[in-house]
Amino acid sequence: MGSNPINLAFRFLLEIAALFALGYWGWTQHTGIWRFVWCIGLVVLAAVIWGTFRVPGDSSSSGNAPVPIPSIVRLVIELALFAAATWAFIAAGQPNWGWALAILVIIHYALSYDRLLWLLKS
Repeated sequence: MGSNPINLAFRFLLEIAALFALGYWGWTQHTGIWRFVWCIGLVVLAAVIWGTFRVPGDSSSSGNAPVPIPSIVRLVIELALFAAATWAFIAAGQPNWGWALAILVIIHYALSYDRLLWLLKS
């Protein structure tokens, strides 16, 4: 189920929501030039980490791994970024958005149980 096109689209939307959450936090919690630095910087940093450190053969990324890493490290990165995005929404005064994101991420990983097991076993 982890490589189902609908689930992959769902995952993509969760990734976009996570990037938005980080940018939203940066924008709402800072002023002046720092508003732009935090807003843009966090989004770029998260996107670079997400897209660069991959597991070779991962069907959710076409098997492409610019910087190959162990699967458990990838899982930790994914969970850390989604947790940071959840925290960002909550810290920015949008707890409903934060909890909604957290619940949707849990649903995604439940639907992607085959990929999750693959990451844990590899």
